[in-house]
Amino acid sequence: MSQDFPEKLKQAVNKENYARFLKLKPLEVKPGYARVELEVKQEHLNIHRITHGGVVFSVLDEAFELASNSHGTSAVALSVSINFLRPTQEGEKIIAEAKEIAITRRTGNYQFLVYNQNGELIAQGQGLVYRKDQPLELKET
Repeated sequence: MSQDFPEKLKQAVNKENYARFLKLKPLEVKPGYARVELEVKQEHLNIHRITHGGVVFSVLDEAFELASNSHGTSAVALSVSINFLRPTQEGEKIIAEAKEIAITRRTGNYQFLVYNQNGELIAQGQGLVYRKDQPLELKET
């Protein structure tokens, strides 16, 4: 893996349709770590007028995807758990961090922290990936 692979991975998010749809912004990617941000818009709210849990999960999942693939080996999620601790509102920012806890040839374990722009914890969780026996190939456009 080249040293600039995490930066290329970060740039790949800008081409990912779902990330573009939600307007996710990758802030930082390095081996075993990623941070992603989203500004909550009206279309992200649920019937309670707070951020939909699926949106919070999506921000966390994008950080998970980046952190777990940051070594250049293709990795896919096996399981994810999330605990929602505090709601967010329209206009707030959601920042998700994924940190590698343990990695083997076949699996990777990650911890997630999701907070708002004031540093208040809004969700936390963990995830497990299966690491394939193949390099992650990013499409050049």
